[in-house]
Amino acid sequence: MNSPLNVVEVDQDNFDAQVRQRSRVIPVLVDFWAPWCAPCRVLSPILAKLGQEYQGQVVVATVDTDKNQRLALEHRIQSIPAVKLYKNGEVIDEFLGVQPESVIRVLLDRHIERASDRQRAAAAAALASGDADAAERLLRQALAIDPDNQRLHPDLAGVLVHRGRFDEAHGIIADLPAQRQLDEDIRALRIRIDFARVAHAAPEEAMLKQLIDADPGDFEARYQLSARLIMGGRFEPALEQLMEIIRRDRKYRDDGARKAIVDVFTLLGAQDPLARRYRALMSSALY
Repeated sequence: MNSPLNVVEVDQDNFDAQVRQRSRVIPVLVDFWAPWCAPCRVLSPILAKLGQEYQGQVVVATVDTDKNQRLALEHRIQSIPAVKLYKNGEVIDEFLGVQPESVIRVLLDRHIERASDRQRAAAAAALASGDADAAERLLRQALAIDPDNQRLHPDLAGVLVHRGRFDEAHGIIADLPAQRQLDEDIRALRIRIDFARVAHAAPEEAMLKQLIDADPGDFEARYQLSARLIMGGRFEPALEQLMEIIRRDRKYRDDGARKAIVDVFTLLGAQDPLARRYRALMSSALY
């Protein structure tokens, strides 16, 4: 394969310099391919086109896996085409097989710094100093100028949650492309918005505990307390409140306690020890 001018051919000898070291300055998108691979011949022109469009923001590199089997083994390449995005010397994203140009754009846009990211940083600083008005204004200005920067939407949604405007936060997330909405961070953000809504409407934590002490069957108080605990990052006591609801009344909120526990597992990550322990406890309680 003759590489276009904007695509770099990489081998075992120059991989470290052309990919790992170079990615500390600019992201490098590495295409693992082989001459006999028909899907590779479909994907390569798409990557070359994007390399041209994103010139100065990303470098596209290719690795012939037939000629560089050690590199393929090192990267655990089991099928091709396989594409990995390097930044700061590490793989930060990847995909397998031929993907539409639009999907690859989403991947690149997620990691490439844009001019509007400076406003993101300013908005984060404003929010940290307690100026939510300025944070929202900066993010909305950035979105108006650069609506394709998909890092702005979660930031703005977070500011809106901070201000108690939960429907607007969901609406901002809904503006993202469908593929982006499937990403773990966006799924987790949706969950946090819903828990934040419950916590926002709930009495103070001390009052909720008093209500539960007075009536252990006050499932609404338990549910609200769990939301407050989750928003404070106290997942284990939150899970215990939700488990107690399951033990006493599985039908509460149309199986709401179980659904909330599953949402907490999403926030924690599937392999988190707390998630694994409570997954077993929930299974025992349900079955």
